[in-house]
Amino acid sequence: MRSSTSMRTGAPRPGRHRTALRTAAAALSLSTAALLAGCASADTTAQSSSDQATFKPATQKDGSQITVWTDSTRLPSVQKYQKAHPDVKMDIVTYDGGADGSTYLQSKVQLFDRTGSGWPDVVFGSPTDVTWASEPTKPGVQPFAAPLDDKLVPQNTLDGFAKGSLTPCQFNGHTYCLRNDIAQVVLWYNKSLMDKWGYQVPTTWEQYEALGKKVAKEHPGYLVGSVGDTNSHESYFWSGQCPAFDLVKPDTLRTDLQDPDCTRTAKLLDGLIDAKAVTTKGFFSQGFAKESGSKVLMAYGPSWYGQYLFKAAFNAPAKQIAAAPPLTWEGETKAATGNVGGGVWMVSSHSANLKASTDLVTWLTTSDENQASAPTYPAYTKAAQAWLKNPANSGYFANDVSEAFQQAADEVWTGWSNTKFSDATAWSSVVLPALTAGKSLTDTLPAWQKEISNEAKAHGYKVENQ
Repeated sequence: MRSSTSMRTGAPRPGRHRTALRTAAAALSLSTAALLAGCASADTTAQSSSDQATFKPATQKDGSQITVWTDSTRLPSVQKYQKAHPDVKMDIVTYDGGADGSTYLQSKVQLFDRTGSGWPDVVFGSPTDVTWASEPTKPGVQPFAAPLDDKLVPQNTLDGFAKGSLTPCQFNGHTYCLRNDIAQVVLWYNKSLMDKWGYQVPTTWEQYEALGKKVAKEHPGYLVGSVGDTNSHESYFWSGQCPAFDLVKPDTLRTDLQDPDCTRTAKLLDGLIDAKAVTTKGFFSQGFAKESGSKVLMAYGPSWYGQYLFKAAFNAPAKQIAAAPPLTWEGETKAATGNVGGGVWMVSSHSANLKASTDLVTWLTTSDENQASAPTYPAYTKAAQAWLKNPANSGYFANDVSEAFQQAADEVWTGWSNTKFSDATAWSSVVLPALTAGKSLTDTLPAWQKEISNEAKAHGYKVENQ
């Protein structure tokens, strides 16, 4: 049975986490896939209260219709599943409440919990949604998201996701979502110019810093990075293992921006900003692509930069842009990197057809049939290999990006935690204006930390600043 495609009414509050990126992407007619639905975060697996109610499935009705809420980018995938499984009854609803920072989905679930009906069976959202969906919205109700590791998804399937990619889904000892895609940070570079100028691709942060200053002297106007976008901190400070968002307990956030891993990152970037090798203008800011897009020699950023920044926004010719693995600090053997995006699929604990709902989210996230042609890098390792073999995803680049992408996928640092609030708000409201005013990152760290702390407390967290 074919489903109807319905549209929700009313608009959710826009997510603040990708506002600048979304605005620029729209202006450039970029795919909304570049947004990746929200910031995927890390280490939140610590156990909370042990007295949380045991998952009790609703009365199951085999063959009953499932309602699926999806964003427009993932809509074709859901429709593809429906076409391949005509016996599954589905009502597909497109909505934009999955954006990180939006409370639309949470508000709706709170309403459904009060009325006792209305929950969708499957929902696409951001990792921020999992922080509340894994807990009861009020006493006496069970969490919206079903624990998928509780007899729904086999453990060998869960083990097939990239290392750490399911961490944002894990609370209270259970896994409440499946990761759709990840946006692991790699080093992008213009291979044509690097070869022409005789530069070696850096493998350490110190080499990156030295090359950036050399470029500033020998080729003024060319850039090796930007800190001006709403997600730039995820590329640099997350990769630098800065404990800006470290949940040491489910209810306790450590944010210590005077930690040496934070100050060394800020100091390195300040030197490159002073040298005019790193810009404080955002890659996605208005006019940047036209004025400076062709002068970006290197960019430390997510896996989707290749298609959605260099190709779509900067119009860089094919076979010019290449990717290298994440950088390490001298003396350190293991790289750590950040993550700038990635959405999740959740199954409702209230679903009367858990079998169909679970099969759908498993197919969406793990099947080669779907993920090989997905707009962004799959979190499921085997599906990611199929994605990389698709010429549409790899043929544009000057090198084989597989090694860099696959290595980085397993090196996303899990010390940057998924919280109930967006990690972009404080960066956008405090740090970016300070940079625009000419202040250094190092001098702005205390104000950034204070804003994060205030936000955390407003969302009910205890805060540790050391």
